[in-house]
Formats: sequence, structure tokens, C-alpha cells
Amino acid sequence: MSFNAILLEKEATTGFVSSLKSVSKQQLLAQQGDTLIQVAYSSINYKDALALTNKSPVVRQWPMVPGIDGVGCVVECASGRYQKGEQVILNGWGCGETHWGCLSQYAYLKSDWLIPLPNNLTPYQAMVIGTAGYTAALCVERIVDFGIKPHHGMVLVTGASGGVGSVAISLLARLGYQVTASTSKIDEAHYLQKLGAVNVIDSQTLKEAGKPLQKEQWSAVVDAVGSHTLANACAQTQYGGIVACCGLAQGMDLPATVAPFILRGVTLAGVDSVMASYDKRVSAWQLLSQQLDAQILANIGQTVTLNECVEVANNMIAGQIKGRYVVDVNK
Repeated sequence: MSFNAILLEKEATTGFVSSLKSVSKQQLLAQQGDTLIQVAYSSINYKDALALTNKSPVVRQWPMVPGIDGVGCVVECASGRYQKGEQVILNGWGCGETHWGCLSQYAYLKSDWLIPLPNNLTPYQAMVIGTAGYTAALCVERIVDFGIKPHHGMVLVTGASGGVGSVAISLLARLGYQVTASTSKIDEAHYLQKLGAVNVIDSQTLKEAGKPLQKEQWSAVVDAVGSHTLANACAQTQYGGIVACCGLAQGMDLPATVAPFILRGVTLAGVDSVMASYDKRVSAWQLLSQQLDAQILANIGQTVTLNECVEVANNMIAGQIKGRYVVDVNK
């Protein structure tokens, strides 16, 4: 059996190459796993874009099939955890970095990495959500569990036009929070308002160095940007508020002071989606399946083929995309 997959290769003579290739089942089963999945859809996340363009050392083993997200049907499961035909979701666990991922028609994975597809989501909808949306749900749950209520004040979402931001806005709005969206794409304000944002601000106002303490504006923050944006968000968070940090689109540095944390009691909460526990994953996906409606997902998602992934990745790195890109691996 052979099938199509995007293969990333790096050789001393040819350098980095990303191409659509025919891959054998034997090559796939050389990966460490116990569950063979026939993939229906994958998606393109920022980490995938870095791998597809080789803009950052995301890939740790060569050759590599990228794709940190996938949804599909179980073909066989040696552990017995899943039955043939069950629909499952993969997010993270080093896929696309140290283990072949899901920008492929088949994937060979560990059953411990998988969760069942919620009954009220289609496979396509699950990949509109993907790791970006699942990460957003983890951030929102962190804010809710911290005790921030809608009446406590405005919630800021940075990187609002991206996948994490788009889903975070939708979830927060459905839960009754007032959301301010920060974006570099001010012409996309209508898109963000349709998702539930009540205010849209230019992200440039957060991107430069600011004062250690600034006017208190946010009861909570979902930040996918990092660097000065995260530092300013912390400096603007209300007394006792929380900043859920999950990304580094602007940079992985944090040019901040301790002032917001020791003078206002602000909590900076790191949110990891790659190695989150099974229970956290299931809880986040249940929140997503219950609170995101089909029309919102339709507004966020666009469908591309395996052949189009590199072009989308380049546009994503250049900051020229909005929403989520779902990959139909069978086209």
C-alpha cells in the first residue's frame, strides 16, 4: 500500500525540500506507534508553517511528515484502546517534529495521544478548530477556572485574526464575556465582530516597549503573541487578573518587569497544548463542541489541498492569513 504525504527532507547536497510524495505503508510503520489512522483532514498551524518553510528548527528528525493535527478513522489499534472505524483526534505530542504527522493520507500514532471525536462535531469541524482552537479552549478554561467572571471586565485577545485568537473570541463571547480583539489587520474588524468581539484595536499599540505599569484595562488576557505585546498586556491587566500565554508570534522574549505581578497580583499562566493530559484534552474539546456553533466554524475555516500547504505556510509566516486552514488530505 502507498499513499500521498508531504515529506520534508534535508540533505547536505540538496538542502531543504518540501514535496508531495508517495509513501509506503512500510515506511510509515517504521515510526513508533500502535494505531493506524486513515486521515480525513489535517490543518496548518503556525508550527506547521515553520516546519513547511524551514523558517525555524521545528523538525528534529529527517525525513519528516509535518502536521500536528489530524482527524480520521482507526484502521487498526494494537493496544485495544480504540476499535476499527472509531473517529479520533490528534493534537500535538511531537508529531511533525519527532514523529510523522498528519499532512498525509495515513498516520501511525500512539493510542495514548488520541481522543474520541465528540459526537456533535464533524471531522471537518474538528480540524477547523484544530490545535489552535483546542489551545484557545485551554486558555479560556484557565481563565474561567481562575474565577474571572464576565462582570469583572473586558477580556483582551491578542493575535485575534489567527486561529487561536479567532476561536478564543468565539468561546469567550458565547460564555458572556466582553472581548477586545487586538489585530494588525484592522480591515478585518468586521470578521472579528462577527466572531463576537465588541472592540477591535490595532496591535501596533501593544508591540512597542511600554511602561512597567499602565492603565488597568483587562480582567483577563489570551495572548498568542509574546514579546512586547505580552509585556504590555500584563502591564494593563487589572488587579488580581490573569494572562493566559500560549504563543510567540512576535517573539519568545518577555521584556517585562515584576511590577504587574507584585504590585497588582497579576497571574501569568503558561498554557501548553502539546503534552496536556488526556483529561484536559477531553475537557477542552467538550467545551469546544458545546459552545462553537456551525456558522462560526464556517466563518473561520477554509479548505486547501496537500499541494497548497506550502503556499499557505508562507502566507502564514508573512502574517497574511486569517482564521483556520483545513487540509483535505485526499485532494
